[in-house]
Amino acid sequence: MKTEQQYFEESKDMKSYMEDMSQLKEPSFTIYEGFEVQLEDPFIEQLKNANIHILAITEDWCGDAMLNNPVIRKVAEAANVEIRTALRDADTDLIDRYLTNGGRAIPIYVLLNEAGEVVGQWGPRAPQLQQFVMESRAELPDKEDPNFEEAQKAMYGNFRTQYTENPQMWVYVYEDFKKTVAAIL
Repeated sequence: MKTEQQYFEESKDMKSYMEDMSQLKEPSFTIYEGFEVQLEDPFIEQLKNANIHILAITEDWCGDAMLNNPVIRKVAEAANVEIRTALRDADTDLIDRYLTNGGRAIPIYVLLNEAGEVVGQWGPRAPQLQQFVMESRAELPDKEDPNFEEAQKAMYGNFRTQYTENPQMWVYVYEDFKKTVAAIL
């Protein structure tokens, strides 16, 4: 069984991953280009000094990854932390170590120390975004309803729009990542 460090060593860096995306690339880059990390934030210095690296378990079809990856990439770049990507569906052994409520929810960011040991994780979604998603899903008709598929498609479109165009969504990701990771470091 491969270690997280082995997955990290075999994986593509986040910059190359994003450049090679075949789905949701444009909105991912909209977020990446729009999100600004405040370099004077003490968290960035804390992250710089932590001697960690990050393995992101992701897929380019995932709306949460579309939002989170650009934000976490910007944070990693600001702190000079290496971040690489492992595709969830390429080897489910890895994601099965990080299930969310029994499911293979992504993205998951695994923090590794200098020795390649797992010291923490974050993901798949900030609490405010989880609430937004749950409230939106609660408004869907029953799955048996003939309008369900159309309503679900509209809901996913709304997620994509909100994630791309509402900078507050980006802040939710940053603040929750910062809170979780700062407590680990």
